[in-house]
Amino acid sequence: MKFLLRSNPNLWRRGHLVLRAQLFSTDALTSSSYSSSAPIGTLYGRISRSGNAELSIIPVLEKWFEEGKDVKQSELLRIIKQLRKYRRFKHALQISQWMSDQRSYNISPGDVAIRLDLISKVHGLDDAEKYFNSIPDASRGYEIYGSLLNCYAHNKCLEKAEGIMQKMKELQFVKSALSYNVMLNLYSQMGKYEKLDILMQEMEENGIDCDLFTFNIRLNAYAVSSDIEGMEKLLMKMEADPCIKVDYHAYVVAAKAYLKAGLIEKALTMLKRSEKLIQGFSKWLALEMLITLYAAAGNKAEVYRVWNWYKDIGRFLNSGYMCMISSLVKFDDMDGAEKIWEEWDSGKKMFDIRIPNLMIGAYSRRGLWEKAEACINRIIDSGMEPDATSWDHLAAGYRVGKQMEKAVEAIKKAISTSKHGWKPSLNTLNTCLKYLESQGDMEAVEELLKMVKEQCHFSPGATDKLSKFSSQKNPTTSLDQMEDDKISGGEDEFKDK
Repeated sequence: MKFLLRSNPNLWRRGHLVLRAQLFSTDALTSSSYSSSAPIGTLYGRISRSGNAELSIIPVLEKWFEEGKDVKQSELLRIIKQLRKYRRFKHALQISQWMSDQRSYNISPGDVAIRLDLISKVHGLDDAEKYFNSIPDASRGYEIYGSLLNCYAHNKCLEKAEGIMQKMKELQFVKSALSYNVMLNLYSQMGKYEKLDILMQEMEENGIDCDLFTFNIRLNAYAVSSDIEGMEKLLMKMEADPCIKVDYHAYVVAAKAYLKAGLIEKALTMLKRSEKLIQGFSKWLALEMLITLYAAAGNKAEVYRVWNWYKDIGRFLNSGYMCMISSLVKFDDMDGAEKIWEEWDSGKKMFDIRIPNLMIGAYSRRGLWEKAEACINRIIDSGMEPDATSWDHLAAGYRVGKQMEKAVEAIKKAISTSKHGWKPSLNTLNTCLKYLESQGDMEAVEELLKMVKEQCHFSPGATDKLSKFSSQKNPTTSLDQMEDDKISGGEDEFKDK
């Protein structure tokens, strides 16, 4: 059984995250993976445990100094680096500003560049530009211009990025591949692939060598655009270049492109090559990608082999369990998925609702609503709370199992517990409305539609149609039209994730 890699944005996104981590160090990890294992007796230990971004970190600093303790500038800079790494940008910015506003620390151009990046992430691009403009011309060095370029690239402001890149060239600040890589990555993200070769040609003319990141960006663009011939030629060039040390990521990119094209054997060859190059801190992420890709290739034996390798690392990561459970569900190996879930549940360090939701969704798609229901009860019994997606999946399970009264109650719970941006499955919502209509309970139809309009976040077109439902004799007809018009709602519960 083969699972060809159709246009799966999640797989491309995982590969893109690796590339972003290489280009932009501030995007390395998420706050959910943040460790507070630093000794409590240190300033970093205290700060690491003050993780509420809504609360200022300054009182922690002030208390430290009130206790007669001091801290070196190098230690504060290290703390800022760690906070950026774990995406605690607001706290990092507060410390950066405190250093210059409250203490007589010597602020370097590199520190200013970091602050510029933090201002952009915390307060937005307009404030970052104001801060940049407040810096005297004579003090705007390579690092500061480069930071502004990163800000524009991060926000996909193409014209502004091109403008600042041109300014950097005029100031002779572009002497390495770094700034070119930022622009190449931006062009690639925006689908302007024709710009890539032009920019790389410019690098060659200016005597600037392409580095591994340059080639990986171009390789990824070939893969995303399904240019297999271009990708193969570039990969051969990279392998033949004595100055380029091809990493596992390049072969993973090639494997995804081959899977997308249905070239399974070539994909497997690339995955085997990538395995030989996996090392260092990012090993866990690389192995998660391998698990997902071997599943896409339909090779369950390889999925289990890499999973055992993953567990040998000794890190208990929720993301790994999500990859493994999702992969086994794709194979319809529910027994295997249940075993992995039990393993996670018995050893988890941090509860993650997405993992039981995988099981609830898998059971529901198969009409196993009693098992899905048991998962919900298990979450509640453990002291945790199901989220909107949990209830939405369960409602779908009830729908498949013809338990429509329960489906209506579950979809109501999903809507009532939803957060900003969440949308229910239109398929389930439509079926629930039709059921209530068939029972002659138009009051219940109105009540459910009111909940949807008040708490769910559909597109303007969908909202307009929802607003007309209550005035129609047959409101579900319009919801059918919404589906026909492809005004989609939440997750499609019939697709294995």
